[in-house]
Amino acid sequence: MADQGKTTTWSQRLAAGLGAWRYGTVLGVFLVVVGALAWRLVDLHVVDNEFLREQGDVRTIRVESIDAHRGVVTDRHGESLAVSTPVQTIWANPSEIDADEPRLTNVARLLGLQEARLRDRLRKYAGREFIYLRRKLQPETARQVLAMDIPGVYSRQEYRRYYPAGEVTAHVVGFTNIDENGQEGIELAYNQWLSGESGRKRVLKDNRGRVIKDLTLIRDAKPGRSLELSIDLRLQYLAYRELKAVVGAHDARGGTLVMLDVDSGEVLAMVNQGSYNPNDRSQLSPDRLRNKAITDLFEPGSTMKPVSMAAALESGKFRTSSTIDTAPGFRRFGRFTIRDHRNYGVISLTDVIAKSSNVGISKIATELGGDAIRELYARLGLGQPTGIGFPGEAVGVLPAPPKWRPVEEATLSYGYGMSVNALQLAQAYMVLANGGIRYPLSLMKVNGKPVGERVLSEDVSFQIREMLREVVENGTGKRAQPGFYSAGGKTGTVHLVGKNGYEDSQYKSIFAGMAPIDNPRIVTVVAVDAPQSGEYYGGEVAAPVFARVMGDALRLLNVKPELELGEALKPRPASAEQG
Repeated sequence: MADQGKTTTWSQRLAAGLGAWRYGTVLGVFLVVVGALAWRLVDLHVVDNEFLREQGDVRTIRVESIDAHRGVVTDRHGESLAVSTPVQTIWANPSEIDADEPRLTNVARLLGLQEARLRDRLRKYAGREFIYLRRKLQPETARQVLAMDIPGVYSRQEYRRYYPAGEVTAHVVGFTNIDENGQEGIELAYNQWLSGESGRKRVLKDNRGRVIKDLTLIRDAKPGRSLELSIDLRLQYLAYRELKAVVGAHDARGGTLVMLDVDSGEVLAMVNQGSYNPNDRSQLSPDRLRNKAITDLFEPGSTMKPVSMAAALESGKFRTSSTIDTAPGFRRFGRFTIRDHRNYGVISLTDVIAKSSNVGISKIATELGGDAIRELYARLGLGQPTGIGFPGEAVGVLPAPPKWRPVEEATLSYGYGMSVNALQLAQAYMVLANGGIRYPLSLMKVNGKPVGERVLSEDVSFQIREMLREVVENGTGKRAQPGFYSAGGKTGTVHLVGKNGYEDSQYKSIFAGMAPIDNPRIVTVVAVDAPQSGEYYGGEVAAPVFARVMGDALRLLNVKPELELGEALKPRPASAEQG
């Protein structure tokens, strides 16, 4: 019994010792851990406080982009044609938003969204941290949304492109998409120049993602560079108004007008019908996007007769005193027949142009040969790019067969069997107007005198201008007289080409001319597609537009009037002989 008691006492002592050891061990470990934690706190807050600062920064400091301000596009006088204005974009962090939040009803109303669709999007993208709710809003609307103080709904500043002249300059300036990347016109052609370069900055945000403070600038935004176009907005408005009026009055399919400065090659106005409003593209249709003055080709018809006549005078085979026998008023080439409006008999070279005689100019072409005419066409810029740098430019067709058939020579002389755009036609007339110099065409303002190339003698160009004067004074272009200024030009009426060839009842009415004729300042080409009001000749439809536009344009440019009041107001009915 005594031994048993001793064993029990020893076991109790051993158990008590083990318990004390365990307690001491746990207490020691606890004290070590507490000590380590205390030391770490002291270390982080006193000795090495950069760690906590860095960790805090990771959670509150963000790098954000700074949008670059897109460059301004202006006309030659500094009038804005395209500007970027600051707007607000509303975005959301779906992971922070309760899709059942009642205030989302008002958010949807202010943003013009369907409430059910908004809530569905928030549920669908609940795992994401960023979605757009509505981009590029007026700042006041954005303020109303943010005033609701809904967690997860934020805003950021962006820029929106605005076009003060709207549809008047739409085909020249073009437009950008929602990210301010050029899509059409100058905006597309010079997108890199206008875009600039985005910047970056560090900002401090609170736990709701709101920017509290801008900390440092990493890289400043580089704004886009501006463009100063050659367009004169006053003339652009004038041209657009008159072209729109004639297209409406004649129920035409469309129209184009191009105006050039004859001494610099600058495009002063370029308009089309129909057009579109780049500020509101909700009703935009693709067929209205084309700048038809550059992208659309057509046969220039009788407007090429003065150029063919220039080739004849340049050859030395003809003089202004030469005559052509046009009897009996038509010519046959196998199964093809070309006709004049009537039998003019023996007429002068001036009358060939003034009366727009197909027979007369075709006889000249037969004697000259097709190569001589084609070669001058090419020197004046036809059948080749204008070099203007506009997207979608159509070059046109200038035939060069190995051997010319007589009918091909004849049709080439009066503008059939070839194609041009309105800008190329204006360039050809610019050479006739300025004494034979071909200047590079430009949609950018030209500072100083450009370097041109002589492609026609001054004497020949002067003789052609005198013939063009006769067209307006006594020929097919009587309605082209621009008020108090003398003018010269040429009418053209060509059949439009359809799916099955030439359309018998569809025409393009054209007038190409210059004023003042004694010292030309401006060249203008007017082309109206498919007029339906009964009148369709170039002298009836296009020439009056030329007269109104040129008269007002010359006054705006402070060109001194040449004609007396009585002569300027003298009625000038259209000739029955139309080119």
